[in-house]
Amino acid sequence: MSSQKYSVNQHLIETLLSWVKSGEIAIPEIQRPFVWDASKVRDLMDSLYQGFPVGYIIAWRNPTVKLKDGTLAEGKKVLIDGQQRVTALTAAIAGQQVVNKDYKQIRIRIAFNPVDERFEVCNPAIEKDKAWFSDIAPIVSGEQKSHKVARDYLALNPDVNEDLVYERLDRLCDIIKKQIGLIELAPDLDIETVTEIFIRINSKGVVLSQADFAMSKIAANEDFDGNSLRKAIDYFCHLAVAPEFYTQIEANDTEFVKTDYFSAMRWLRNENDDLYDPSYSDMLRVAFTTRFNRGRLSDLVGLLSGRNFETRTYEKSIEENSFKLLGEGVREFINETNFKRFLMIIRSAGFVDPGMIQSTNALNFAYILYLKLKRDLGNNPNIERWVRRWFVMSLLTGRYSGSPESQFDKDIRAVHDTPFADHLAAVESAELSDAFWQIGLVQNLETSVVNSPALKVFWAAQSYLNEKGFLSKDITVRDMLVHHGDVHHIFPKNFLKGRGLSKAKYNQVANYVMVQQEVNIKIGDRSPIDYMKDVLDQCSTGTCKFGAIDNQELLRKNLQENCLPESLSDYEYDNFESFLLTRRKKMAEKVRGYYFSL
Repeated sequence: MSSQKYSVNQHLIETLLSWVKSGEIAIPEIQRPFVWDASKVRDLMDSLYQGFPVGYIIAWRNPTVKLKDGTLAEGKKVLIDGQQRVTALTAAIAGQQVVNKDYKQIRIRIAFNPVDERFEVCNPAIEKDKAWFSDIAPIVSGEQKSHKVARDYLALNPDVNEDLVYERLDRLCDIIKKQIGLIELAPDLDIETVTEIFIRINSKGVVLSQADFAMSKIAANEDFDGNSLRKAIDYFCHLAVAPEFYTQIEANDTEFVKTDYFSAMRWLRNENDDLYDPSYSDMLRVAFTTRFNRGRLSDLVGLLSGRNFETRTYEKSIEENSFKLLGEGVREFINETNFKRFLMIIRSAGFVDPGMIQSTNALNFAYILYLKLKRDLGNNPNIERWVRRWFVMSLLTGRYSGSPESQFDKDIRAVHDTPFADHLAAVESAELSDAFWQIGLVQNLETSVVNSPALKVFWAAQSYLNEKGFLSKDITVRDMLVHHGDVHHIFPKNFLKGRGLSKAKYNQVANYVMVQQEVNIKIGDRSPIDYMKDVLDQCSTGTCKFGAIDNQELLRKNLQENCLPESLSDYEYDNFESFLLTRRKKMAEKVRGYYFSL
């Protein structure tokens, strides 16, 4: 019979708040900004007042840790689910400030009308209305005596029934005597089990990720400055998307501004590059994997708890070292030189727009690889080439699309144990055989999904090779990708729709080319055989109708760069299927040549 994995108990609201105040329950200052609208805080107070259930909160007690002197220290309860409710309680009842979505400290005041028994978010109008108590916090917390509050209220509202006011105030003050459920998970549970429990209990809510759990662990740790580390991760990711947020951090978090982390990310205040805007999960995964040579975030949770994987005990020294290593990994990640050089490598492979990168995990592992190889091999000139190839290989094969954690773990261990050149050669031999280039990639291009990795890599190849867009004399595919040029159907969409073809057929990616907008508009819905005849004519007459190509040699080169046939007969409607197959093969050949030139 399996052991009980959790305990369920009801606790008074005032007990819960006392645990928060004493630190028995760790509510990290910035575990997640408070995202509830003030109206939801109001509704929570109303539910408690009415005696309605307000759900459960879930906590997991940190495992007991062995200290250097041999004694044992029991950890705090780390809040896993229910942060918004607990934060709402501390805001409305204890009167504490909360951190909002903009990371500003704000006070949420909940007002109460004893006659109507209504709760509202306090506003200037309510504050001036003598029928309302503008802030319930000092009343419910006991900071103000209810009988004095009642006398003052009755003096302002002499027509209100005295007994009613006293009765309603007593009921308001009883909110802290109401109960809330606490599910406390056993300290010896692993992250997978904790996650499974969370999903089963909270199946309609937001699924807890291992990154969320790890971030909670980090923020709750006071001994090793976990809160600053947590902020570093959160703030960097926010700044990467919104550089203007920098001034808010400076104004609202003066303590963090003094840290080395903040100094290391100052460069982001003027940075608008959006090729790689990592989430906190991405950043955590990269920092962890590159420093610990492990790919499973469940291992990180264990290590941050001080787990010794061999003895299955928990030791303070392991906890301390894990926080130190993770901090080093975060500093490496946010380092301006590292970040910009990595993006330069990705761009140099032809990936010039974030829309070209459909796998963030491929980008994450490429950054892991760059940081690790740079640390291990210094300025080895092969690093850039290796990172480019690994990244493109990952995209082409969907390496991190299935079970990314397992693949991360497998890859980082191999990279750690084997000279990278040997490991890359082995992976290429297994994944990128002749069969892949001649059959597998051709089949991958048989799709109508415009976000197909195979198509994105093809466009990256054209960008890398500095090739021109369809019928363009001077404008490159790279320019069109950066400035979001048009995607043109060689056999126009409406032309094919008019002949009864389905969307899955006319939107085949082998029917796509990058083209200047004005060329695309001029072609419109014309038959490809017709407009290609005009293109040939303009090469003879020099009078350009479609694009600026005005001689046969330029046209031949342009068609070759775009993997298009030179014979007019290939643009006949009856040859559409053979056109697609021939072009897929040409596109795959181009990608193959591109890959091995990286």
